[in-house]
Amino acid sequence: MNSTGTHTEQALKDLFAQHFRIGAAVNPRTIRSQEQLLAHHFNSITAENEMKFVSVHPEEGVYTFEDADLLADFAGRHQMAMRGHTLVWHNQTPDWLFEDSQGQPAGKALLLERLRSHIDTVVGRYKGRLYAWDVVNEVIADEGDALLRPSKWLDIAGPEFIARAFEYAHDADPDALLFYNDYNESHPAKRDKIYALVKSLLEQGAPIHGIGLQAHWNLFDPSLDDIRAAIEKYASLGLQLQLTELDVSVFRFDDRRADLTSPEPGMLERQAELYEGVFGLLKEYRDVISGVTFWGAADDYTWLDDFPVRGRKNWPMLFDAQHRPKPAYDRIAALFAE
Repeated sequence: MNSTGTHTEQALKDLFAQHFRIGAAVNPRTIRSQEQLLAHHFNSITAENEMKFVSVHPEEGVYTFEDADLLADFAGRHQMAMRGHTLVWHNQTPDWLFEDSQGQPAGKALLLERLRSHIDTVVGRYKGRLYAWDVVNEVIADEGDALLRPSKWLDIAGPEFIARAFEYAHDADPDALLFYNDYNESHPAKRDKIYALVKSLLEQGAPIHGIGLQAHWNLFDPSLDDIRAAIEKYASLGLQLQLTELDVSVFRFDDRRADLTSPEPGMLERQAELYEGVFGLLKEYRDVISGVTFWGAADDYTWLDDFPVRGRKNWPMLFDAQHRPKPAYDRIAALFAE
């Protein structure tokens, strides 16, 4: 990036052109504030929140597509691919979906019919414009022996809602690639649960095409060995894999300090080493990895600011708050320029 704000470094989308799509999560604010960065480096985007259930369908019979349309139009204007995120999730889902007209818990048939209608409308609206959807998001239990996390979806419809969602999405857009998406996907216990769920969906004949590894990682966890083991286990199912929400926090998840106003010495170098290791793996497994999406584009805006510690800044991306390449970018560029 030079003094005029024009990006002169090699574009990520060119570095990875023979390997996988490279994307970023965006919102209506960042498509303006980061437009030059996004247009230069990325050939795919994902809506950060604007296509989630509560955003596009806040009330029964009421759809609000304005923000989602802005992002889809941005993708079209810049000739970018776009992923849809997400159709079924236990969070950011309005209460009305799970209640009948008397305010009592909805029955299974009503919930599944509402889900079908929602997917028909949302996926149908963007048919031919979005190439993939995260159909079901984060249904695996993090701890213990249970496979599925408690949710209103599970309480009302039982495990069947997962396969039904994939069927409804496939009916709405037979050409879209359909993913199961989750976090902590490289932790061995959760990895095995995700594998078991997706294997069961395949055995049921559900139209699932891929697994989304969210890849919300940090400087200390997971290890590259665990990431490799996860890629190999998931790939053994014969599905394509995508990193869907990649970032590398400079803090351990349980680190609660909030006193840093800039990265400590060594943090960005360690981050660069980890990103180099991760992208080395992605290059090695490029035959099964079809896309990599960062959950953001630069450090001026990231969801990790204030999470999990309010008032704390984080620096998880390849580009700094002024959209300049960081050491991590340099390591990756050198790796793929070879």
